[in-house]
Amino acid sequence: MRARRAVIVGAAAAMLVAACSSSGTPHRGVTSRTSAAPATTTAPGAPATTAATGRTSIGHVFILMLENKSYEETWGTSSVATYLNHTLVPQGALLTNYYGIGHNSLDNYIAQISGQAPNPNTQADCPVYASFAATGTGAYGQLLGKGCVFPASVRTVADQLAARGLTWKAYQEDIGNSATEPKTCRHPQLGAVDRTLVARPGDQYATRHDPFVYFTSITDSPSCATQVVGLDQLTGDLTSVATTPNFAFITPNLCHDGHDQPCVDGEPGGLVSADAFLSQWVPRILASPAFKKDGMLVITFDEAEVSGSHGDASACCQTPPSPNAARPGLIGPGGGRVGALVISVATKPGTTDATSYNHYGLLCSVEDVFHLDHLGFAGAPGTPCFGDDVYNG
Repeated sequence: MRARRAVIVGAAAAMLVAACSSSGTPHRGVTSRTSAAPATTTAPGAPATTAATGRTSIGHVFILMLENKSYEETWGTSSVATYLNHTLVPQGALLTNYYGIGHNSLDNYIAQISGQAPNPNTQADCPVYASFAATGTGAYGQLLGKGCVFPASVRTVADQLAARGLTWKAYQEDIGNSATEPKTCRHPQLGAVDRTLVARPGDQYATRHDPFVYFTSITDSPSCATQVVGLDQLTGDLTSVATTPNFAFITPNLCHDGHDQPCVDGEPGGLVSADAFLSQWVPRILASPAFKKDGMLVITFDEAEVSGSHGDASACCQTPPSPNAARPGLIGPGGGRVGALVISVATKPGTTDATSYNHYGLLCSVEDVFHLDHLGFAGAPGTPCFGDDVYNG
């Protein structure tokens, strides 16, 4: 997978320089929902497709994203992620049939906050930070065309939260570590090569793992500088309910998210470094006043990369085909089985759930928590939102 990514990145970057000097487990449905499934409220092509129902017992959601591991590697009996499996899994609900929606990384992150499907540029991790060239709008609010940076008309869950007077932040490890670039809301200039595709000593931030900077509605807003910030700000924000955002999206750097192995700074990387990161940060989240009051933490992975192959491209959940990419998984329909762990005041500890979910379903679930409409494929028929199978075990 990384070799293929390097080829794609190198080819795209070279082009810019020259120009500018399977199926997975089928969805069995969400069981015992506290209310009926929301009815479709707008016709195909409208940006929001369903009316949200919500989970009134949760007021703070933390999403912690890791990288490139299959379900068996992460959650299996031989996993080296011992803190994750032996300490955290007994505290939450393990979703054993949770899937990525594509390959490589970026299309998964974009799906999680907007419901937008993969296109050839996001599948290639946008080695060139290019504007989205739109040709129209398709069913379920899908912007047709290809590119990286979506126009302001495409909303994200961050835009939804802000419109409701709720708070959000993206905590990005190493975002402020460049000597020449901004310390927050960091991203390349439009049309420029993304220099963060490869980690550098002292700066392992990856733009492609920060989905918020691919939406003009966010990058053109002054709030981006105060809401797409370094991981170091999380410690202070967790000190009180008032300073903790309602929605927190946490991305470790390229070493601590498990992507690189070994890392440029000499750390082992992979699940060993990811597990160490979890053991440092998750206790702070779980001990915070906001989490204890009404919190939910979701730990998951972007895609399932299988050593020696192109990766697991299985899918779930009857997601409609991407209108912009023939194969979201490059070699199949999806991003593979990755699993997810949900720890919450509303979940039963030590449970497993075989219901099929994916990143669109995670967005749908977050939107339900905050009584928001469902964006993009989060509102497509068959997309599973967390129900009483997750919340009540």
